Amino acid sequence: MSCDTSDVAAWLIDGARSAGRPEDVLGELCARLTACGIPLWRGAVFVRTLHPEVTGRRFLWRRGAEVTIGELPYERLETDEFRASPVVHVYGTAAPLRRRLRDAAEAADFEVLRDLRAEGATDYLASPLLFTDGSIQVATWATDHADGFSDEHIAGIEAVMAPFARIAEIRALRRTASSLLDTYVGHHSGEQILAGRIRRGHTESIRAAIWLSDMRGFTALANRLSPEALIGVLNRYFDCQVPAVLDRGGEVLKFIGDGLLAIFPVDADRDDFRACEAALTAADQARADVAALNASAGADCVEILRFGVALHVGEVLYGNVGGGNRLDFTCIGPAVNLAARIETLTGKLGRTVLTSSEFAQHCAPRLASIGEFLLPGSESEQPVFGLVDEAPRPAQQPA
Repeated sequence: MSCDTSDVAAWLIDGARSAGRPEDVLGELCARLTACGIPLWRGAVFVRTLHPEVTGRRFLWRRGAEVTIGELPYERLETDEFRASPVVHVYGTAAPLRRRLRDAAEAADFEVLRDLRAEGATDYLASPLLFTDGSIQVATWATDHADGFSDEHIAGIEAVMAPFARIAEIRALRRTASSLLDTYVGHHSGEQILAGRIRRGHTESIRAAIWLSDMRGFTALANRLSPEALIGVLNRYFDCQVPAVLDRGGEVLKFIGDGLLAIFPVDADRDDFRACEAALTAADQARADVAALNASAGADCVEILRFGVALHVGEVLYGNVGGGNRLDFTCIGPAVNLAARIETLTGKLGRTVLTSSEFAQHCAPRLASIGEFLLPGSESEQPVFGLVDEAPRPAQQPA
């Protein structure tokens, strides 16, 4: 029986435009192959990517179920299970792998095939997806048909692999671009860049709660530690802050040595009050996480880590700043400057969290005035607020 999949190939060549999401591409592809007479029971695609935490993603389709997406952390690359898998075999050979699972001996060399056979699979095919940059990704196909795949079924699947590889590569490149922008400039900034805001001077005025933090005593710490140890301490320190900001809808804009600049934008879904509440709650979480880091036996802390964070709310200029074709997507303006000036007080006053009066009016029950201070660059004293539940520590100068 012939399995003509030319219409499926044409759909892929046309861009699989009816499938909006990557998982929809696999789901619709499997449905179309099944309609051509190929008795698919399971289909999966493994695509490696550039991401700081995961090395790739797996899209899994099963007959009668929605496509699911799983991520492969870098640690899994070192496991025997991963190394001894059909996917790694195809990576190494760039050639298809066929196993007729009705024969137990053909499933013996891969654990995943033994598991699929136990679930009722009768035949299995792993196909290389050859990207134009020379990299190899993998698609796998399984059936539970009593007779397995016929030669015509295999030919029908193989006939669509080249156009499927092009679609997979296009979608993977989009995902990689988005992931890298998320990693280096933040999600919202990345969306702005992908939308075309890439020219110097492309800026907009937005309102946001502003977070500016700094580690206390960083210069002295850097003088005592090896570069490797210092990076380890910095990474653990930022692990206490970045998730706290992101989990509450904040946007980390940049790291400045041991400093961190973030914003909590005010928008249609979040007014000043909610933005300030989110920022203050994130600061509370970061404070607790740094305390836990200091208390943990495995933190490798050569001294107690301390930090200060200043919080303010106001208008900022958000967009591209830089020279020539080297730009930074960030926020600037008097509001950011005020936050930076307040942050310099945290070490002098022995406080972890300090805020402006504009910020404090939205979080009044949790903040109290600690006085008025002449900030650098200011002509008059400015009121500064601190946490009601935080007793000041002995003063410590910033790095």
